[in-house]
Amino acid sequence: MATHTLDQLRAIFRTALELDRDAAVDDLEYRGIESWDSVAHMVLVSEIEDTFDIMLETDDVIDMSSFAKTQEILARYEVSFE
Repeated sequence: MATHTLDQLRAIFRTALELDRDAAVDDLEYRGIESWDSVAHMVLVSEIEDTFDIMLETDDVIDMSSFAKTQEILARYEVSFE
């Protein structure tokens, strides 16, 4: 199992949501900011799948409603953050 850093996940969120490189993302929620719409959500999913070499289930894609929830979902795919 590969170990990933929270900074990797934060970078994915910043890229997918077109945020500044130092933007805080830990408290983000879906539709909580204008740039996190349905299109950006799918970009986020794609970036996560590519980076962590996983294929998210449809229910998990739908449930991915915040940065924290995303971490929780990724733990089920044995993605750990250190």
